Amino acid sequence: MGMEVMQAIRERRSVRHYRPDPVKPEDLQAVLEAARLAPSWANTQCWRFIVVRDPATKAQLAGACLQQFGNPATAAITEAPVVIAACAETGRSGYKRGQVTTDKGDWFMFDVGIAMQNLVLAAYSLGLGTVHVGLVDAARAAEILGLPPGTVFVEMTPLGYPNEEPRVVPRKDLSEIVFYEKYGQK
Repeated sequence: MGMEVMQAIRERRSVRHYRPDPVKPEDLQAVLEAARLAPSWANTQCWRFIVVRDPATKAQLAGACLQQFGNPATAAITEAPVVIAACAETGRSGYKRGQVTTDKGDWFMFDVGIAMQNLVLAAYSLGLGTVHVGLVDAARAAEILGLPPGTVFVEMTPLGYPNEEPRVVPRKDLSEIVFYEKYGQK
């Protein structure tokens, strides 16, 4: 990896248009390795990743993207040379002796989110683009991907070389989102 973490965090953007150039196998392995190394609840590592290159499967996944609010990432799923679907085995993360241990229930969303953040930052550091795609009919995506019972679709990202310069979206100032000691205390 050739970039400092803070630089990748500052500069990474959501990419929705891709060149058709194939992703180098070593770069694909590197981003998957970054995801694998993410922390998880009690090291349960509930995530599972499906690498999709087949154009027909990518077209089906694009068709599973929900459109009622518009979905600018749909075309990216078919354009990018690779799509990575992030899935989770349920009933593991956030559990102890088969029982949910917090009021948040199954923590698979949290764990998969951390792994995917590792993945997208690693991808950016290698010159690859990504975009988190979650506005998806998850049951349909699970069917397309052949997920077994107890495994759920969480999100997917196209992976490839950007064919656009994504716009910078402003972030809130720390003063708007950080409190000290109690909520609301600046």
